[in-house]
Amino acid sequence: MPQLKDDRETVERKIMSMYTDPTRLRATDPGHVEGNPVFAYHDAFNPDCAEVAELKDRYLKGAVGDVAVKRRLVEVMEQWVAPIRDRRRGFETRPDIVRDALATGSADARRVAQDTMEAVRAALRLDYTVAVS
Repeated sequence: MPQLKDDRETVERKIMSMYTDPTRLRATDPGHVEGNPVFAYHDAFNPDCAEVAELKDRYLKGAVGDVAVKRRLVEVMEQWVAPIRDRRRGFETRPDIVRDALATGSADARRVAQDTMEAVRAALRLDYTVAVS
């Protein structure tokens, strides 16, 4: 499946090579929507539920081909991926911003984890202090 860094051609190549319905030999053959990853991605990413329902209905009847359904998915995925890809490209020229964000996030996560572990130890009455004789 497409990655956030993929350009449009890569997104298209990956989607167009996706597995669909092996029982469907021609576009006019009725197809199966269940277990078809192209429709799973439409369900997840296509905001137009009516369009997805209509594509499924047509696919089940053999009134739309795999290529048309995949081409529409390419457009839908591009709407999702393009803004992320563009923003990511901006960060590639500023690695210091990314490094600082990761360092800050890691420090925050460590603080939260430490507080959580202290609460767990207190709740379980675990005391790790060692008595020195």
